[in-house]
Amino acid sequence: MAKNSGRSRETRGASTKPAQKPLWRRIVRGVLVWGAALALLGAIFLGTAIFFTMRELPDYGALKSSQNGQMIVVRARDGRELVSLGPSYGRWLTYNDIPPIMRDALVSVEDRRFRRHPGVDPIGLARAVYVSFTTDHRAKATSTITQQLARNIFLNNTRSWTRKAREMVLALALERKFTKDQILELYLNKVYFGGGAYGVDAASRKFFGHPGTELSTAEAAIIAGLVKAPSNYSPTADVEAAIGRGKVVLSLMAREGVITQSEAENVDFSNVSVAKEKGQNSVRYFTDWALPQLDMLLPENNEPIEVWTTLDPDMQNAATKAVDANAPKGAQGALVSLDRDGAVLAMVGGTDYVNSNYNRATSALRQPGSAWKLFVYLAALEAGYTPDDHVVDEPVTIDGWSPQNAGRTFAGQIDIRTAFAYSKNTIAAQLGNEVGFGTVASMAKRFGITSQINTKPAMVLGTSEVRVIDMTRAFAAVSAGGTSVEPYGIVKVTTTSGELLYEHKSVPGSVLVPHYVAAGITDLLQTTVATGTARAAQIGRPVAGKTGTTSSNKDGWFLGFSSGITTGVWMGRDDAKPVPGLSGGHAPARAFADYMKVAVAKRPVEQFDTQLKLPEWQLEPDDEQMQGNPDDYYYTDENGNMVRPDVGPGIGDQPRYEDGSEVPGPAMVPDYGPQGGGQGAPPPAVGEDFLDRATGRGREDPGMRQGQGAGYPGARPTQAPPRVVPMPRATGTRTPGTQF
Repeated sequence: MAKNSGRSRETRGASTKPAQKPLWRRIVRGVLVWGAALALLGAIFLGTAIFFTMRELPDYGALKSSQNGQMIVVRARDGRELVSLGPSYGRWLTYNDIPPIMRDALVSVEDRRFRRHPGVDPIGLARAVYVSFTTDHRAKATSTITQQLARNIFLNNTRSWTRKAREMVLALALERKFTKDQILELYLNKVYFGGGAYGVDAASRKFFGHPGTELSTAEAAIIAGLVKAPSNYSPTADVEAAIGRGKVVLSLMAREGVITQSEAENVDFSNVSVAKEKGQNSVRYFTDWALPQLDMLLPENNEPIEVWTTLDPDMQNAATKAVDANAPKGAQGALVSLDRDGAVLAMVGGTDYVNSNYNRATSALRQPGSAWKLFVYLAALEAGYTPDDHVVDEPVTIDGWSPQNAGRTFAGQIDIRTAFAYSKNTIAAQLGNEVGFGTVASMAKRFGITSQINTKPAMVLGTSEVRVIDMTRAFAAVSAGGTSVEPYGIVKVTTTSGELLYEHKSVPGSVLVPHYVAAGITDLLQTTVATGTARAAQIGRPVAGKTGTTSSNKDGWFLGFSSGITTGVWMGRDDAKPVPGLSGGHAPARAFADYMKVAVAKRPVEQFDTQLKLPEWQLEPDDEQMQGNPDDYYYTDENGNMVRPDVGPGIGDQPRYEDGSEVPGPAMVPDYGPQGGGQGAPPPAVGEDFLDRATGRGREDPGMRQGQGAGYPGARPTQAPPRVVPMPRATGTRTPGTQF
């Protein structure tokens, strides 16, 4: 009995000790408790944020009237409207007015769980996080339709966690305040479909030419596919890409059960008629270049504005026709035309803006060929050459490089003018080597070339790539007498009510080269058109210009000016493949002539200033001219004052200073004695002592016989006297490879 009670006490004692739980269970329990607490706090915080956000949201009517984007009306220099850019809003379509196939297509491709989530898709978020952690790919966009609507109306596209969090809160608030149908109606009337079209109705009218209420299944699929990348899938820019994207939308609709697979496969896209794009002509090359400059010219502004530009519509039409008519088959063309102050009168960036909006006039880098010789000869003229100087067209090798002329012939001794007019490569190489290839590169930079320039010998033939607008700017500076020209396209900017926001101010150009250098290069350029390689550019009035053709006929250039207008033309293929028969003196020169005949038609004929007014250091002795009246001469008295003899017809007139006052002392009485002291022959102009000192006569010279000085008959130096070497001057015939 006692034994049993003892065991009973032991059992009771053991049962009173608390059981020790494993450590991992305690950790899990702590994590769950703290996680639940944090989740509760987060839910409270999120609910509070949604509540206050929902209270601050505008009502449905206010959201309908809000618009995105800025309307920009672009005007020509004469005030005519060139194009209207910015948002285009069609008629507001209610939920029931929007075709069901359009609603289903957009939901299928943008947010297939739209009807089931509260504004944020947790399944989509979880999948995105999983993908980002298990692969090297970034998480794809997970924004729901409601989130996209919140971003379009209230936020921007900045990529940050803060913006994403605000977007989610706004989406949850929108779902609490409005119905799914209202949210979808707002979205379909406000989403951007490309080409400035906001909303289904605007997109339908822009791309298909009819209201959004008449959309077919194929058209709805194409429009729904635009939201992802409007510029990539625009039917007016790339029909095949738009149809391909539309087929993807149809497959997604079939997967969601909106349509059957058979219906998706039987949709006929060949019946889709794309409306002709309005305003998408060559003017857009100009607006694409000019309008981004507004970011620097204007303060931040979202109200509608009118931009008055330098573009001349008639010249623009002529430029477009000239490029289209002369560009070889399969080749592209570009043209830039500048007024004497740098105003862009016309700009063509390609043969068809709709098919390719790449602006070859301002963005493409191509080799200029012989047009680059402008800078070679500018450097040579600045160094002292003149158009009449003689050079020798003969084989030359510089650092292992041996340039060849067209036809592989050599003309022998010719002048600079002829060498430039007939684009002699050997002469350009000699000149570049003589003045220095770095000097040529510096000259190009001075005249506005912004691209990289190499300084290898072959650079004189235009191996460095340049832009059309930069080369045109350089030729415009020559036309301006050697002063810089800055291209510009915007004259002024106003609000639609007429308030002036910006106005272009003309600034005098800086002097790039002396006037005589500009006159000399103009002489060469004019000869090139009159008798050289650019005769096709003649227009019945003075024209100065230069052709350029690269190896294998990959690029053809002509740049020139007349009557204050400078125009540059380039032609070639985008893939830089050869174009049979392309040369600067043919298609580009003809395009230049076709355009310039229209451009200068209303301008007076202007003769070029090619008269060389050389500086004194460059004049030969027989070219120097005395300034003023030869009878007016001066001498200095013992005090260094300038004295004018001012001798009249009578003897004994008093010498006078330059101001007319008399010089103190006896009158000047001529003495014509035989020894200088009586009436007879006039005295020598200078004394023998002066001549001896000036010429060295009478000085002892160890190399001469005693008693005989240099300069006297019979003087016999034992070694030749030192030869006086004048300062190098770029005149006469040059030896290839000679350096200053």
